[in-house]
Amino acid sequence: METLTLAQVYEYLSTRTFVDLTHAFAPGIPHWPGFPNEQRETLYWYDEGVGTTGTGIYVHRYSHVGQWGTHADPPAHFIRGLRTLDQIDVKEMILPLVVIDIHEKASANPDYVVEMADVKAWESRHGQVPQGCFVALRTDWSRRWPDDTAMQNKDGNGVAHFPGWSKPVLTCLYEERKIVASGHETTDTNCGMDCSRGDYSLETYILGTNHYQIELLANLDKVPEAGALVVASFPKPKNGSGFPARVFAILP
Repeated sequence: METLTLAQVYEYLSTRTFVDLTHAFAPGIPHWPGFPNEQRETLYWYDEGVGTTGTGIYVHRYSHVGQWGTHADPPAHFIRGLRTLDQIDVKEMILPLVVIDIHEKASANPDYVVEMADVKAWESRHGQVPQGCFVALRTDWSRRWPDDTAMQNKDGNGVAHFPGWSKPVLTCLYEERKIVASGHETTDTNCGMDCSRGDYSLETYILGTNHYQIELLANLDKVPEAGALVVASFPKPKNGSGFPARVFAILP
């Protein structure tokens, strides 16, 4: 079997299609309702103007929670003593990508949660979910971005209705298939009805396994169910509780 050099690997990857799975963040984007909005201040601008010094450079000061926009949640976000963002190894940031597609079911029923039948259907087409991969849940909910009202999809009683994960599926993926991380397009791991009653048990479960997750992914409709790579990269704040991420897929 031929051994490829890193230069050959790069040459091959450079001919692939790249898909950005990240929303651009800004004040007013959809977010967990308990968080404050982003504040952004222009400290320096190219020309002299109101509130700026005209230094010829463009500089913002940003103030936002770590869980802002497309973002990484490290285990310590929910679980005291587990890994913070800076403790996640870079080898966990480039992984085979598995996409479980439930977007049609979520369109018909916004309260739909992924079931083991959905996983089995994926495996019937592609083989067993591979160990060490990143599993993304495609619901096409990201098409509602950046309309927070549409993302939350609340009824007249203020109950949110959006799709989510389920405990049997997550248990299978993390404990049996031994995946590295997972992600989704919605603001939370649990479905909207769960979140409306304060149930965040599925995020607690994932982070409690000492794995990270990515929330508010985009463009999962543009990547295949199997065969792609995902790069989930984020900054390295010391003892970081979370941070906006830049996530993209490399297509086969």
